[in-house]
Amino acid sequence: MTADVAVVGQISRDLVVLVSGRSEGAPVRERRELLGGKGANIAVGLAQLGASVGLLGVVGDDEPAERLLRQAGTGGVDTGWVIRRRGTTTGLMVDARGEDGRWRYLEDVPSAVRLTPDDVTEARPLLASAGTVVIQPQQPADATLAAAECAQAAGRRVVLDGRPGEDPLMRARLLAATDVLRLDRPSGALLAGYPLDTVEAALRAADGLLRLGPALVVLDLAELGCLFVWADQHLLLPHRGGPPADAAADAFTAALAWSLTRGQGPRRAARLAVAASGVALAHPGGRPSLTSEALAPRLAELDRHFAPAR
Repeated sequence: MTADVAVVGQISRDLVVLVSGRSEGAPVRERRELLGGKGANIAVGLAQLGASVGLLGVVGDDEPAERLLRQAGTGGVDTGWVIRRRGTTTGLMVDARGEDGRWRYLEDVPSAVRLTPDDVTEARPLLASAGTVVIQPQQPADATLAAAECAQAAGRRVVLDGRPGEDPLMRARLLAATDVLRLDRPSGALLAGYPLDTVEAALRAADGLLRLGPALVVLDLAELGCLFVWADQHLLLPHRGGPPADAAADAFTAALAWSLTRGQGPRRAARLAVAASGVALAHPGGRPSLTSEALAPRLAELDRHFAPAR
């Protein structure tokens, strides 16, 4: 089946632990084990928004992988392209959150559950047929580049959700194959070579990135808001409920990709993305539901502060 959107990224067990108190040995008041990893999170978000979505990632051949794939399938994601790597365990991410909102993040992601260029080659039919390919570059640089160039060669939109790797030649090729680039402020500063502590600095950085290949650059500037820059235009939207992180950032990317896939322009895509991240921020430590009912109040709030996007 041809997917509206293909997502290339990490799939893992996501263990969320809510802790009472701040001292060592504090009791756990709640624990949740979810389908996780940025690739899986974005894919489920896209499915909730109404997209048909295929997921390319790697899990182990253990029992947790079976449960994760069932959860993804129940969430509307086509897992037929997910690779079951024999002889390895599925990645695990642990998010421990205290009552004060502070958290500690731990991960165990074996190298065997990361994509290889050969994995990407086998998934060429998915990447070459989807309207948009979302790539999460926490995967190895050679696999990330292979996925982007495969999609580019087929004339597909490439959304890169995160900073390219350190190798300058591979980074240049990856940016040249990217249509939409989303970065948080630290990643944007690393690419630009200077702090993005003002909107003016971020605009200068985005203009430089546009010259490297992307047609749309999205910079999350934390408390300054989210900056969207394309052609000779830009839009700055405030975060409602706080800057997106974790699941909220994944919801943001899912909504951005889906809006663009549907043929909507950057302004409408920006509006939906910010609304989706606001919905997700209301569900810390859990998976948001990006339904039209949940999004409507957020979209209305944006419209009260800004002229409706066209």
